[in-house]
Amino acid sequence: MEATFLAPLVILSISFVFPMLGMGGSQLYVPLLFWMGMDFKTEAIPLALLLNIVSSSSAALTYGYRKLIDWRTAFPFACAALLLAPLGARVNLALSPKTLIAAFAGFTALASAVMLAGWRPKTKVNSKRGKVVLGLGGGGVLGFVCGLIGRGGGSLVVPMLYQAGLDAKRAAATSVFIVVWSTLASFLSHISFAARPNWSIWAPCLVAVLVGSQFGSRLMVAKLKSDAIRIAFGVVLAVIACVLVVRDVIPK
Repeated sequence: MEATFLAPLVILSISFVFPMLGMGGSQLYVPLLFWMGMDFKTEAIPLALLLNIVSSSSAALTYGYRKLIDWRTAFPFACAALLLAPLGARVNLALSPKTLIAAFAGFTALASAVMLAGWRPKTKVNSKRGKVVLGLGGGGVLGFVCGLIGRGGGSLVVPMLYQAGLDAKRAAATSVFIVVWSTLASFLSHISFAARPNWSIWAPCLVAVLVGSQFGSRLMVAKLKSDAIRIAFGVVLAVIACVLVVRDVIPK
């Protein structure tokens, strides 16, 4: 467990980068905390979800103030995710850690491929009704998956919003708001069912993620272009998926 005391420094770096991409960072928090020695189900997942909430909330304040969030899409997404996350967390308890890691890697690889390909449908979702339908359907799937594999869902939301017609920068900003609520529901479910908080490590990590996310979100608003965000998003997720498969899924 000695390696876990390096967690706040690692968390600071991750939380600087991931809010710029529309994610809270659990894509890296979960595997890194697991590799540092935390139990996958009872320690790595709950802490990663809590860090996601703080990071995403901090970044969402910045993006909301700068009017980058598409609220008509964000609210239905968030509501549906809140309802379905507890079901995913229940299913989580019945699966082995290796199965969960494989699912985690699979969803990560799929999201990476969508973003790197840059493919988008010709028809955008512009109507109010269309955005509500997209939000409720996508949010339901998102909530279940987040509860199941212990993620905030940014790697799933950003591609969905990108395919629906939002540019990558607005998709990332809207995703961060949605991730707050999907992660909150997932965290409450996991903390109720199975979690072992170690506040001597958790508290410094929370401070680190708050600082990193503020700096990262401000940099995204001021400097980054949509295409740069899309490509960076895809590359980061591809690397994570490959490492998880090679390190934790293939070995017997």
